Amino acid sequence: MSRMHTDTPAAGTSTAHSNRWFTGCAVALLAFFVLIGLGALALAEFEKSLDGHGQLEQDPHPFGPGATARYEDGLEAAVSAPHREPDGTYRFTVTYDNSTEEELLPGGTSSPGPAPLVVREGELYRDHASGYSLEWLNQDEAVSALMPPLGADDTRTVPVHVRPGGEGTPVLVEVTPPSADYRETAYFQLTLD
Repeated sequence: MSRMHTDTPAAGTSTAHSNRWFTGCAVALLAFFVLIGLGALALAEFEKSLDGHGQLEQDPHPFGPGATARYEDGLEAAVSAPHREPDGTYRFTVTYDNSTEEELLPGGTSSPGPAPLVVREGELYRDHASGYSLEWLNQDEAVSALMPPLGADDTRTVPVHVRPGGEGTPVLVEVTPPSADYRETAYFQLTLD
C-alpha cells in the first residue's frame, strides 16, 4: 500500500499570511483616504479658479461702517466708523490688510481701470444722493498713501477727511484694490449724522 503524503502548513505561515493581508489593507485604506483628501483640495482650488481670487468671500453689499471685506486671496479692506470733528467735518479710515502671498499696489498702476478708492455722497445703485453734497478734503493725501507697494503680511491705513453739505449725508466708499486680473469692488455705506 502506498502512503499518501500531505503537506501541512508550517506553524507560523498562517499568521504571517494574516499579517501581510492586514498590512496590505491598511496601506490601501491609507492611500484611499490620501487620494480623497487630495481630490477635495483640488476641487476646492478648481472652484476658486472658476470665480477668481478677486472675489469677495461674503456678499453683504453694501458693508456698514466698521465692517471688513475679505477677498478669497487673503486681502482684507475695512472702513472705520466716521468720527465728527468740532468743525463739522468727519474723519474715517480705510485699512488694507495684505494677507496674500504677494506684494500689492493698492494705488494701482498707470494703466486705465477703476479708481482704487472713491468717496462720494450717495448710496449704492444710485448715482448721487439728491440734495446732498460732500467734499473730500484730503483726497491727494489719501491717493499718496495708497501709492507705495503693500508687502505680503503688511497693513496700511489711509485717512479720509470729508465735509458734508448737511446732516444725514449718505456717503458711499468704493474700495477696488487693483489686481493683475480682476478684483471685485467692496462698497461701504456710511451716514454722517
